[in-house]
Amino acid sequence: MGNRSASSTRPQPMISVCDVRKASRWYQQVLGAISGHGGPEYEQLIVDGQMIMQLHQFECGHHHGTIGDPDLPVGNGVALWFEVDDFEGTVRRIQEASAQIVTGVHTNPNSGRREVWLRDLDSYLVVVAER
Repeated sequence: MGNRSASSTRPQPMISVCDVRKASRWYQQVLGAISGHGGPEYEQLIVDGQMIMQLHQFECGHHHGTIGDPDLPVGNGVALWFEVDDFEGTVRRIQEASAQIVTGVHTNPNSGRREVWLRDLDSYLVVVAER
């Protein structure tokens, strides 16, 4: 059981959002993603053929119950962190989306890479870093 390689594990975070369609458009614009599912209750966001994240409508329980409580603060203690190949292009898309920037483009002293920190439409902290 313990012999599986790390490459067989791929994160596919799912976050609760108020409006799946609006959140999907925002992430598509900012990250250059495409819709892998679409709809008002659930979405998969795809980059280079890989699902990078899922969006789920707060009040919708499907078969598993709701995954978030809209009466509690969203995303406390969570940062959605994305590495991108085209950092400059992503920063341009962030500016075009008029995204709420928390910390502008800077070099992370630990990694030596440039990054930008912002809030999405539901106030989740989103970090975009160059690869």
